[in-house]
Amino acid sequence: MQHVRITTPPELTDQVLEIFADDPAVSQLSVVRGASLHPAGDIVDVDVAREAANDFLDRLDALGVPERGTIHIVPVTSWVSREGYEAERRTPGASADAVVWADVTQRAYEESELNWTYLAFMTLATLLASIAIVIDSQVLVVGAMVLGPEFVPIAALGLAAVRRRGALFRIAARTLLVGFGVAITLATVAALVARALGWVALDDVTGPRPGTDFIYSPDKWSFIVAVIAAAAGVLSLTSAKVGGLSGVFISVTTVPAAGNVALGIAFGVGHEITGSALQLVLNISGMVVAGWATLAVQQALWTRRSVREARAASRARATKD
Repeated sequence: MQHVRITTPPELTDQVLEIFADDPAVSQLSVVRGASLHPAGDIVDVDVAREAANDFLDRLDALGVPERGTIHIVPVTSWVSREGYEAERRTPGASADAVVWADVTQRAYEESELNWTYLAFMTLATLLASIAIVIDSQVLVVGAMVLGPEFVPIAALGLAAVRRRGALFRIAARTLLVGFGVAITLATVAALVARALGWVALDDVTGPRPGTDFIYSPDKWSFIVAVIAAAAGVLSLTSAKVGGLSGVFISVTTVPAAGNVALGIAFGVGHEITGSALQLVLNISGMVVAGWATLAVQQALWTRRSVREARAASRARATKD
């Protein structure tokens, strides 16, 4: 169930109410006229089945509500309502499968923004990965994977392609390039300092590392794992079930590869640099492709469902009349 609060100018209120009136996916509809001071206007509160949220938002957008008012969308985590249950039952599809595109797009914009927090997490994760490689610790590699903030910007590239958001694509691409560039640069400086202090020797980088040698040894499985992990990650981001997202972070070798690139540069080990860079490119490419494909399938499925929902609503209104 989704709760939608709409602030609308008075001249649009009746048209907004018509969008929701008598629709089988609506469980609650109320209006308080003149309640909003900024922007000035009326407040409409409505509870709708998650599966139908996109149709309503598209119709509100066509009416011009976002330009002249506001639309707030809040997931209802718990509710006790017979009418709410009936609205969910009448609406085609499952709530957990529904994609609320406005919510997904806003999250992609927010978490793809290039800021100091993002750069700090990227740098710390890359430094942790570099240490994990030096001491050959799989536990620290996993920690670096979880700490890295790069998944949402990578998924945002696929979302931008599916939803045709050129600005989002540019923001996400810039964040990834600058983020990895800054993190690798700072990790390289740290590795040079550690080398000068004698804390890290060449053998630590080039010697046997059975626990972390996969980082600079990409193969077909690197791409396959990235595709599967990204598909699962996108489903976690777009559906009501987010439990699998941490598993995605642990599955992809992006931050560890960046950490090994930094070590390779600091110690002048060419095969470490090329192998890790290829691993990084393979993982990001697989994730972008899988993210785009998963979102494209979801959009196609929900477009067809939206048509069925409109027909069902029309039949319900016709029967009532």
